Amino acid sequence: MRIAEPPRSLRLTIDREALAENWRTLDTLSGDAATGAAVKADAYGIGVDIAVPTLRDAGCRQFFLAHWSEVPAVLAHVEADAVSILHGVRNAEEAAFAKGTGAVPVINSPRQAAIWRDAGGGTCHVMVDSGMNRLGMSLADLGDPVVQSLQVDALMSHLASADEDTAQNADQLAVFRKAVPLLAAKRLSLSNSAGIALGADFNIDLTRPGLALYGGIPHPALRGKIRQVAFPQAAIIQTRDLSPGDKVGYNAKWIAERPTRAGTVSLGYADGFMRLMGQGSALHFGEHELPILGRVSMDMVVVDLGESGAGEGDFLDVPFDLPDLAARSGLSQYEILTGLGRRFERF
Repeated sequence: MRIAEPPRSLRLTIDREALAENWRTLDTLSGDAATGAAVKADAYGIGVDIAVPTLRDAGCRQFFLAHWSEVPAVLAHVEADAVSILHGVRNAEEAAFAKGTGAVPVINSPRQAAIWRDAGGGTCHVMVDSGMNRLGMSLADLGDPVVQSLQVDALMSHLASADEDTAQNADQLAVFRKAVPLLAAKRLSLSNSAGIALGADFNIDLTRPGLALYGGIPHPALRGKIRQVAFPQAAIIQTRDLSPGDKVGYNAKWIAERPTRAGTVSLGYADGFMRLMGQGSALHFGEHELPILGRVSMDMVVVDLGESGAGEGDFLDVPFDLPDLAARSGLSQYEILTGLGRRFERF
């Protein structure tokens, strides 16, 4: 007999319409280019089973992952030829998996090109390193006979500093333009979320937004155009009355100066709520702001319940405006978003 799982003390509400609208906004900003979606890392923590169908129904036809282990979950919602794996094929086993599933590898080196050829080849993408020195081929690599033999759908590169007003953007575009005549490809792809905001020269045939789909603002030009998608909540699991002098949490970083009604909340850095996010922060109960007392621990934080009336079992809203949270904590929006843990029940 299967025992039903009890309700969780962490929940994450996903605004599907905001997610779809963000994709439509980025699609419009992409101009004549088609707009894909990066759904790696469980759709940046939002959840593939929620994000992929929502994006598919909004009109997205190209989905990008990093690992082959991420493929099966996405194939439950879209056809295999719509799925691309950015890390390419590292060995014969990955190439065989690609052939077996029909997902499309992004070839990053002549060695990967040879692995793909030896597995029987077929449609692939090719990544060019235009100055990030992470993954991708050099311009010289593109002349390799094995690379030249590939059946290339998209010739791609990745912008390193599209969120900044820097000469690196133009430099990378120039390198990418030099790559275009060196390898036959059906289409070109350069821009991520921030790159879309750089305009038509960067958007070309296919854009690959990620962070902005899920509520992040990687470029000032996107502010006011992107909606928050994820809304975390955490339950109070115990309340207590503190007296002056009582200490809270690890290393006693907070000491009560007055009688305080405190609540222990089921939320910690194992759930992506890092210690840096807790400093000077607060959770919310309706219109009430509940300051965090002391350090964030792995599974719990303590808050000042004040006059809110919140008690055991009540859910508190966790602030999740990504640009604001990043500015206050010093963490990147990517770190905050992808840090959402598996213990959240997603709605």
